[in-house]
Amino acid sequence: MTSFPITPQSTFADISWRGRSIELETAWVGEAASRYPTVVFLHEGLGSVALWKDFPERFCRANGLRGLVFSRYGYGRSTPRPLQEPLTMDFMHYEADQVLPALLARLGVQRPWLFGHSDGASIALLHAARHGAELSGIVVAAPHIMVEEIGLASIRRAREAYLAGSLRERLAQYHGDVDSTFRGWNDIWLDPALRDWDIRSEVANIGVPILAIQGEDDEYGTLEQVRGIARLAPQTQLMILPDCGHSPHRDQAGRVIAEAGRFIVGHSRV
Repeated sequence: MTSFPITPQSTFADISWRGRSIELETAWVGEAASRYPTVVFLHEGLGSVALWKDFPERFCRANGLRGLVFSRYGYGRSTPRPLQEPLTMDFMHYEADQVLPALLARLGVQRPWLFGHSDGASIALLHAARHGAELSGIVVAAPHIMVEEIGLASIRRAREAYLAGSLRERLAQYHGDVDSTFRGWNDIWLDPALRDWDIRSEVANIGVPILAIQGEDDEYGTLEQVRGIARLAPQTQLMILPDCGHSPHRDQAGRVIAEAGRFIVGHSRV
C-alpha cells in the first residue's frame, strides 16, 4: 500500500491585503493532472496545513482530484498575526470576500470546489453566497451558520485546556505564534458581541451544489446547523454521521472520502 506524507511540502504565496503583503503557507496535493476542478481545503479555527494531516492527500488520491491546502493568515507557517491585532466580528466575512479571492487569483485557481471544516466551512458558505459564479460547489463539514450555547461551552473548555492543560503544547508544533493563533480564535468566539453572529440570510443566496456533513456527537453544534443549510438552500445534500464528533474527516475519514468524493466528481463539469 502506498504511504502518503502526513505533512505535504509547503510553499508560500504572497498576497496583498489591507495595504500590506502577507505570506500564506500552501501545499498542493493529489493528482496534478486531474481533469476535475481543484479542491481548496479551508481549515478550522485552530487548524493549519499540517493539522489536516494526510486527509487532503488521501481524499484527492482516492478520487482523482487535485487539492490546494493553505493556512490562513495567523495560522500554521503563514505570516503570524500580532497579538495586538485581534480578530474582529467580521473575520469570516473578510476571509471569504477578500483573502480567499486574492489567494485563488494569485495561484490561478479557477472554479474550484471548497472543502471547509468548522470555521473554514462557514467561510466556504460565505464565499459561495458572494462568489458563487466563480465556484463549482462546496463541501462543508461541521459548519456554523449561527451561534449556539453548546459551541460556546466547548470553546470555554478549550480555553481551560489551553491555560491549565496540554493544549498549548500540542498546538505549538503547528503554529508560528501559538498564543496569537489561539487567542485570536478563542477571544472572538467568546466575545459577547458575537452571540448575534448569524449567516443564515447569506446561506439562502447560495446556488451552487452543497454537501453538508455533521457528526451526531458534534460538541460544537447541533444538527440544526446543517439542517438549517438544507432548508435555506434546497440543493443541499445532507450527510449526518453516527459515532462522529466535530471532525468528520478524522472520525469517519473513509466514509467522507468516498461520499464527498462521489459528490464532487458527480457534480463537476469536465
